[in-house]
Amino acid sequence: MLTPIAYGLAVVLNLFVLFIGARFLLVPHAAAAGYGVPAKKDGNMAYLTIKGLRDGGYGLLGLALLAFAGARAEAWYMLIVALLPLGDTLIVLRNGGTRAVAFGIHFATAVIVLISAALLFAV
Repeated sequence: MLTPIAYGLAVVLNLFVLFIGARFLLVPHAAAAGYGVPAKKDGNMAYLTIKGLRDGGYGLLGLALLAFAGARAEAWYMLIVALLPLGDTLIVLRNGGTRAVAFGIHFATAVIVLISAALLFAV
């Protein structure tokens, strides 16, 4: 019973990160607003593109690890990747975003990713 939950959560998280990456590439200003730090209309679009590529790459890498290397490799990956939403929490707080977004989205995501890592280590 634990194996399908562990794999299912990992797949959903990786697909979600892939979706976020695609959103930053396709509708960068809306994605930045959803992130918690809106982008300036006349700002440097390169940073939004970088965010989209980074997230898309992380999502694909996570799916590839799960498919080709297995649960243990994916567990280590998730453990390390949990640092990213923790960093995002601080970025939102330091750049005028709300505490609700910082903790309700980014910190909560880090917790869910850590839960995913723990489940994958357990299978």
